[in-house]
Amino acid sequence: MRTHAWIKTLCAVTFSVSCVWAQAPIPRILPPAGIELPKEEQEKLVARIEKIRELAATKEKQGMFILSVAQDADIEIFLLAVEFALEFDEFYDPKDLAKATALLDEAEKRMKEAAKEESPWVDGKTGLIVAGYTPELSPDETPQPYGLVIPKGHDFDEPCPLYVWLHGRGDKQTNLHFIYERMRSQGQIAPPGAIVLHPFGRQCVGFKFAGETDITEAILDVKDRYNIDPSRVVLIGFSMGGAGAWHYGAHYATDFCAVSPGAGFAETAKYRRLKPEDFPPGYEQKLWGLYDVPCYTRNLFNLPTIAYSGENDKQIQAAQIMEEAFLAEGRKLEHLIGPGVEHKYEPKTLEKLLGRLAGIVKQQQPDMPSEVHLQTRTLAYPYMHWVNAERLTEHWLDSRIDAKLVGNKIVMTTKNIESLSLFPFEQMAGVEIAIDGDRLIVKKPLKAGEDGPKAAYLHRVGGHWTEMTRLPTGMHKNEYVHGPIDDAFTGNGRVVVVMPTGKSKHEKVAAWVKNESEHQLTRWRALMRGELTVKTDKEVLAELAEADDVPTTDNYLLWGDVDSNLLLAKWQKDLPVEWKEKTWSLGGKSYDASTTVPVLIYPNPDDGTKYVVLNSGLTFREGHDSTNSNQTPKLPDWAAIDITVPADANAAGKVVAAGLFDEEWQAKGK
Repeated sequence: MRTHAWIKTLCAVTFSVSCVWAQAPIPRILPPAGIELPKEEQEKLVARIEKIRELAATKEKQGMFILSVAQDADIEIFLLAVEFALEFDEFYDPKDLAKATALLDEAEKRMKEAAKEESPWVDGKTGLIVAGYTPELSPDETPQPYGLVIPKGHDFDEPCPLYVWLHGRGDKQTNLHFIYERMRSQGQIAPPGAIVLHPFGRQCVGFKFAGETDITEAILDVKDRYNIDPSRVVLIGFSMGGAGAWHYGAHYATDFCAVSPGAGFAETAKYRRLKPEDFPPGYEQKLWGLYDVPCYTRNLFNLPTIAYSGENDKQIQAAQIMEEAFLAEGRKLEHLIGPGVEHKYEPKTLEKLLGRLAGIVKQQQPDMPSEVHLQTRTLAYPYMHWVNAERLTEHWLDSRIDAKLVGNKIVMTTKNIESLSLFPFEQMAGVEIAIDGDRLIVKKPLKAGEDGPKAAYLHRVGGHWTEMTRLPTGMHKNEYVHGPIDDAFTGNGRVVVVMPTGKSKHEKVAAWVKNESEHQLTRWRALMRGELTVKTDKEVLAELAEADDVPTTDNYLLWGDVDSNLLLAKWQKDLPVEWKEKTWSLGGKSYDASTTVPVLIYPNPDDGTKYVVLNSGLTFREGHDSTNSNQTPKLPDWAAIDITVPADANAAGKVVAAGLFDEEWQAKGK
């Protein structure tokens, strides 16, 4: 197998660490380890992978052909699937060897077809298709697979509906098994006249974080390849996919004409049956608001939402929770219940559901809805149709904008919103706005970007709304940078892991950095099915110097301290952590630099739309993987970690302090 980039980089970095500080391995839950293939079978698979890659390299070197980005992804997903299976023991039955062989057969076939400058596996093909894309929004650039079902006799010239189906939890349904199934099964639904998309969702993370971004990028890739009617896109899923449909539909209601979650879970505390005495720290409870769907209930008023549950399914709890949330907001949730069944679709009820969705798909959707509801807890999800929340008064509180068009007038109310923008009309000048008891006439619409529409920008001053005459400046939480730490690993673009080449003064810190950085890279690869880009601090500094300090397009994860990481030393005056000889401080409090490590997320000093993360990967760990409902942020914007307490499946050490930065990125404390 090829040597992964992060292994090469780590080998190039010198850690002067006593073996007494070696970290015990943390048992992996996802994916579970399977059987070990005979060595000769492993070697055969590795040899085939290398042969297929060599074929492409040789042909390209000879100038015979160059794979397009789409072709490369469509082939690479098969090779990566087998590589992952070999690396993480994802063969669960001796028969799985045949799956790996089938995938490599398909990869080799596609490579030979691509050499003829053809892509017959997608071009004009109907039935079952497996394709891939190379991520642009996600933290890594590892090609990701998805499945398609295209009806027989499909007219590729006519705009068609798209049904996005989110799969259930499958601990063993890794790339190898997902792709093999998508090559052979159409799945639960196949609506006539529509294309069905099966996103992979990074396998088993509840379609959260990079799994959430995977849905977005898979949809975009399908829209690039096929003539999809954007006003007729349906989101539907069951079990873990139902949970994904709940939160993704609530976060991105603008993108769909209907959403139908089946079973799954909709929030954290009640689903996990947590008693108050078992609740985590207050900041972690606040961060449940990232994916707890009741916090986004009003967004689901923007489109038909049809829940499904089996009558005897324990997970009917999710729809009941959302029924309560709808009633609290004065609406009733449509909830179809399959009589006499547990955790599955009852056939006649599924038929009724699909009939309801087909009827919605046939309706003409308005280009500009006259009524819009936005509810959020974070600027990670700041927009709904023609309404944008630009700034919140305080993150992680209930925040709302309810707006209605009445002729050429906009009537609206808000909650916990400091500034917003509106763009329902091509020409916003002269539009009257009634907002929270204030009335104003738009005089100077502003354009946020070269290609964006002109919008009315409003700001609350002294309790009253006024029109902005220029776009706001200064450091402030916004739609690009808002935290918490895990947000860097969602959809803000590539994350470059920056390893230190210098030497820390503190042996325990150096050992912790070595162990934790290696652990996080392996965890990302196993759990998120991708490979993060890894570079040394010297490499990044050289790149920045060569670019003449042109703003980066990357987020940076910096490991180490101010003595060991040269990039951290370069930026230390622009970050909220202050290092001294024996201590470091944040928010006015000092910590022992030899036994305590800072972790945080902060705007990149060279580009305020990107992040710098210090000493942390994903904050939920192996101990949280047994249920997708527990794969939630465990740390806020910053924390101090006591590393004398060994890292384990639940934490990287003991959290001695943690907190959220305020809206101007200043430390708030606990």
